[in-house]
Amino acid sequence: MTDNVENLILEHLRGLRPGQDRLESEMREVAARLTSLEASTAAGRRDSAHNYEEVIRQQSSIDQIRARIDRIEKRLEIVG
Repeated sequence: MTDNVENLILEHLRGLRPGQDRLESEMREVAARLTSLEASTAAGRRDSAHNYEEVIRQQSSIDQIRARIDRIEKRLEIVG
């Protein structure tokens, strides 16, 4: 009887092995896809930071132009 139980357990374990192999393969695929998503998110954040930097640079230029226009208007006495 003990041999039958041991054989039955071994049969069940052998039956589980292909499913476990499939799950391990799927987990590797999910991990690879997650890594890809993380890289894409980092790239998006980097692009966003670059765009924000550009907006700040443009605002600085606008502020400098405004200051020059204000000085010109004062010199010409056409302050609005």
